Amino acid sequence: MKLLAPIQEYIEKLETESLSEERKSILQPLIAYINSKEQEKKAIQLNFICTHNSRRSHLAQLWAKTTAEYFKIPNIQCYSGGTEATAVYPMIIETLENTGFEISKEGDSKNPVYSIKYASEKAPILAFSKKYDDVANPTKDFAAIMTCSQADEGCPFVAGSEKRIAIMYEDPKISDGTHQQKEVYAERSQQIATEMKYVFSNIDL
Repeated sequence: MKLLAPIQEYIEKLETESLSEERKSILQPLIAYINSKEQEKKAIQLNFICTHNSRRSHLAQLWAKTTAEYFKIPNIQCYSGGTEATAVYPMIIETLENTGFEISKEGDSKNPVYSIKYASEKAPILAFSKKYDDVANPTKDFAAIMTCSQADEGCPFVAGSEKRIAIMYEDPKISDGTHQQKEVYAERSQQIATEMKYVFSNIDL
């Protein structure tokens, strides 16, 4: 299985050496969780959760799945959800397209579904905003990864999760409506991609 060429090149250029020791320690519980599942030869299910499931949780889901494929980590499924459903923010789609993902929009509802292709021989990821307990997401044996402080505080209990991990990211929404919007979204995507590359480069196969 090959990743799409632009995505492969993008991941190869990410410098995990740039991560601070503080960020590495924040990522360590996720590394430990994945390694424990790998050692037990059990399926790995990661559900990335943010308030609106519109920005950070989607970036984390997509980069986790893509970097896992880059390192050929088997039996892994990545999901995302929110404490409420809204819509995937359009700048997230544009940012991913600029990185090499091939994306098509299905329907014109207020909460459209995006078909996101990252590899030539894999089914695309379907991205849309949904609550974390949506039928599209796992109901048990998964890690709930909180990507924003609001969801972490407002969602003290995630039903069915066997592990809860906080990996916070600053909301790129702060740049909406400014001249820096495109740059800020690209930076946040790169940060998440770099950290997911670090996570999956530390999995013992």
